[in-house]
Amino acid sequence: MTQVIAPRVHDLGGFQVRRAVPTLQARSVGPFVFVDHMGPAVFAPGHGIDVRPHPHIGLATVTFLWSGTITHRDTLGSLQDITPGDVNWMTAGRGIAHSERTPQRLREGEHPLHGMQTWVALPKAHEETAPEFHHHPASSLPQARHGGALLRTIAGRGFGMESPVRVFADTLNVAIDLAPDAELAIEPSHPERALYVLEGDAQLDGADLPVQHLVVLDAGARPVLRARTPLKAMLFGGEPLDGPRHLWWNFVSSSKERIEQAKLDWEAGRFGKVPGDEAEFIPLPA
Repeated sequence: MTQVIAPRVHDLGGFQVRRAVPTLQARSVGPFVFVDHMGPAVFAPGHGIDVRPHPHIGLATVTFLWSGTITHRDTLGSLQDITPGDVNWMTAGRGIAHSERTPQRLREGEHPLHGMQTWVALPKAHEETAPEFHHHPASSLPQARHGGALLRTIAGRGFGMESPVRVFADTLNVAIDLAPDAELAIEPSHPERALYVLEGDAQLDGADLPVQHLVVLDAGARPVLRARTPLKAMLFGGEPLDGPRHLWWNFVSSSKERIEQAKLDWEAGRFGKVPGDEAEFIPLPA
């Protein structure tokens, strides 16, 4: 039976973030252990997002935008603006710290932001891999248009396309834009799949879907998604995790002891500084 899950909503001062994974009903979907829907929002002049430097281990962060711009900086020295349709893939591995902020030039006027950030747990064999950051511009991602559907493969494989983004396990991550009355059959390409509707009125096999909800798809099923209005959605999943994962704050690991070590490392400054963003950081939660 298809499961529909309401995300938890966090209001960050007029900017809403909906956390669809993890929930009690869905601790993970394929390798995805964390799914955040950011916005849609329009920031007033002088405002924007300011995610101060913070650490990660054992995961990769995946950022994809429908509107807006975010500047990424990290302890490797990366400095990169992400714009709509691009992919930022940051492999934390044994440890990285990064910040995400609205560029100063955009704060001079009103500006929108709408996107999704997900975390992929790394397989046990790669949890301690060296940290890396890769930016993939929109033009480098495979896309397909047919029957009012625009499909963009963010990471992994889907709908006969494969993304250039390096993944560590079989992954499904596709941005779906449908015109009104367009339909899309979702193939049973991966063991675990979920659909998140960001915007628009949708039906799945003729049943109405609530907007801004997560739909966990039945294994092996081939449901048909239909748009009644312009629709934005994300399809994600892949092969199941190779064992349970512990999540604490920004840390993901198969080992509780490793998370305790990461806490000590962050408090002791062993993750290093983010060049160009050295003045601030997010302290370890109490």
